[in-house]
Amino acid sequence: MDFQLSDDQRALRSGMRDLLGAVFDRDRMRAAVERGGALDRSLWRELGAAGFFALRLPEEAGGVGLGLPEAVLLFEEAGRALLPGPLVATHLAAGLVKGAAEGEAVVTAAEGGGRPVADLGGADAVLVGGGAGVVEGERLEVLTGEVLEAFVAGAVPVRSMDPLTPLHRVEGRWEGAGASEAYPGALRREGALLSAAEQLGSATRTTEMAVQHAGSREQFGSLIGSFQAVKHLCADMLARTEPARSAVYAAAVTGDPVEIAAAKLLADEAAVRNARDCLQIHGGMGFTWEADVHLHLKRAWLRAARWLTAAEAEELLAADLGPVRPLYSGSAALG
Repeated sequence: MDFQLSDDQRALRSGMRDLLGAVFDRDRMRAAVERGGALDRSLWRELGAAGFFALRLPEEAGGVGLGLPEAVLLFEEAGRALLPGPLVATHLAAGLVKGAAEGEAVVTAAEGGGRPVADLGGADAVLVGGGAGVVEGERLEVLTGEVLEAFVAGAVPVRSMDPLTPLHRVEGRWEGAGASEAYPGALRREGALLSAAEQLGSATRTTEMAVQHAGSREQFGSLIGSFQAVKHLCADMLARTEPARSAVYAAAVTGDPVEIAAAKLLADEAAVRNARDCLQIHGGMGFTWEADVHLHLKRAWLRAARWLTAAEAEELLAADLGPVRPLYSGSAALG
């Protein structure tokens, strides 16, 4: 079986990288940081026009008609570029919320389990589990209009570690609803996989940043990339990224819940630990506000708590192994 990317898939990924380089370069990313993460509607519409949100809708419904593997490639590029906003939720809601597919509507999700809601202030709709609508066997409510206003009124802003992702904590009757309890099926799985793809893109980018810095920064008259300790850090970053890539791509092909859990676990670890190692390689300058390394680390921490946490993924993987049986029977001790 050939799991290599096709020419069309490579072109799709390359096209998205070129697009993001044009519409969300470093200057625009830094401008978003200065705005406190407030959503750029023009950027959202540009993504919609490029088919980012409608990628998996059938062509007869105005979509592109592609699948989950292609969506993973686009979200990998989004993670690489640190693209802000509720990308996953809007993509998942493309066939549910009017205007979401075109980027005219911004959709976020209340994931439940005590998780804060991201980008609530600029959202036109919120996906909440436990409602009357049913999507692939999942109970799902889409909040808009006056119901959305009531939802927002019951939310309290909380400080976010990521300056590009404003957060609100939901209080009242909505507090317990969300993906982790109310829609454990396809919606949650796909949200976890697309988040894992974003983490993969971030892990890839921080690896590149570390290698580039190691190849240009000099200490004691030598490039720091010639130091064995730095070489080991860069090698470890690559050794985390590539298994995560294989897991994410394979899970996108199979759609298997256990493989998605494994992919999210590996991608979260790669994104967080690679960003920390990249910060270490950059030294003191990596801790400054002007550097971009800390933004990757903060976003990786935040994504690791979204859709499927490490503890939840581990529970799914453990359950798939079946009951644990003792290695030895009887009461006799091994002498």
